[in-house]
Amino acid sequence: VDDIIFGSTNDKLCKKFAKLMQSRYQMSMMGELSYFLGLQVKQTEDGIFINQAKYTRNLLKKYGMLDSSSASTPMATATKLGKDIGAKVDMTEFRGMIGSLLYLTASRPDIMFATCLCARFQADPRESHLVAVKRIFRYLKGTITLGLWYPRESEFNLYGYSDSDFAGCTVDRKSTSGSCQFLGNRLISWYSKKQVSLANSTAEAEYIAAGSCCAQILWMKNQLQDYGLRYSKIPIYCDNQSAIAMTGNPVQHSKTKHISLRYHFIREHVEEGDIELHFVTTDQQLADIFTKPLCEATFTRLVNELGMVSGFD
Repeated sequence: VDDIIFGSTNDKLCKKFAKLMQSRYQMSMMGELSYFLGLQVKQTEDGIFINQAKYTRNLLKKYGMLDSSSASTPMATATKLGKDIGAKVDMTEFRGMIGSLLYLTASRPDIMFATCLCARFQADPRESHLVAVKRIFRYLKGTITLGLWYPRESEFNLYGYSDSDFAGCTVDRKSTSGSCQFLGNRLISWYSKKQVSLANSTAEAEYIAAGSCCAQILWMKNQLQDYGLRYSKIPIYCDNQSAIAMTGNPVQHSKTKHISLRYHFIREHVEEGDIELHFVTTDQQLADIFTKPLCEATFTRLVNELGMVSGFD
């Protein structure tokens, strides 16, 4: 079965397209979008709210966590996951929990970092890793209806945030890149990923993360051109001055030859005026939530600034 979502600001065009599709294919119309592959969509005059409350509740029930106590954050700040010699756990169940959580990140960027960190240990899960995963479920227990709000009245300026946690992985000391992209006040893309190469400094780790963010921004720029939107000098906010200097200061170039060429393309796009790197203080860095565990106060503030609100179940 193939499911299709289509939409338009013109109701007549929607009906015309539906009739055209039905005349050529055997298909049925489900009406206004309200539920799609686990995503609940609430459309109002003020905007659109997306969450996965029903899916989340089913997960908690499936893994026996409905009656568990809730947690304030998906991961404690003192958590340092690595290879463990502790008791082994059921690999099939552990992978099932991780897979379910990864699908949930489609509307829950707040659990992205914790889920991706736990996912690194699927090959040999231990008790400590399972405890960390259950902490994510306990956090979900108290935030079942949390989702993304996309306001109707918002500008269409495109911008992104880029951050990195230098040598955060306790196994191989590779850094973690975190990034999020906005269209006006709407969060439209986010990720948390361990870097492929080993960074030698905080600046290098931040520079690599900014390169990945740049690639995502340019892809979005090309997609938005189909809708008649043209962008130049798209801002990317980074909290490391040295990484910003690498993109525009020729003196720094000789010191970065060891960095993979696929990350250096960001310089070219800065020179061509496609993007601009701007400094932002750490307390205003929204991508911080995708790189490391945070205290409750900081975590809650960033969740709100990402545009996440509690809605219907």
